[in-house]
Amino acid sequence: RGGGGQADFVTLLPPEVSSRIFSDLDVESLCHAAVTCKGWHRVIESNDGLWRHHCLSVRAVCQREIDGDRGNGDSWEITLLRNYWKSKVKQEWLSGKYSNIPSQNSLPEKSMYPMDVDTWGEILEAELER
Repeated sequence: RGGGGQADFVTLLPPEVSSRIFSDLDVESLCHAAVTCKGWHRVIESNDGLWRHHCLSVRAVCQREIDGDRGNGDSWEITLLRNYWKSKVKQEWLSGKYSNIPSQNSLPEKSMYPMDVDTWGEILEAELER
């Protein structure tokens, strides 16, 4: 391109190559890339497969939530964005990371996330089995 600026790889490469590059990004990087520019946004938003891969990974922790959202007709992207942070927090609780916390004031700031009663039930069951 003229003017000394750098060319954008998304405009130079075939869409399937750009999508392959984006598929190597983690969830947070993919979200950042989607807001980088209109060209990147268009490629990322139009490729359900980019979101599906990550969503299926989150499903390992949030199967009920993912299946419910998908059953309601939500896209892979919306389903992932709705459940990503919840899965991180839920996994920490289920793994016992907070089992020996003496008081609520001792909990790290990111240890809480709005979760439904069924999710808290799963966490309580895991705690009772420890």
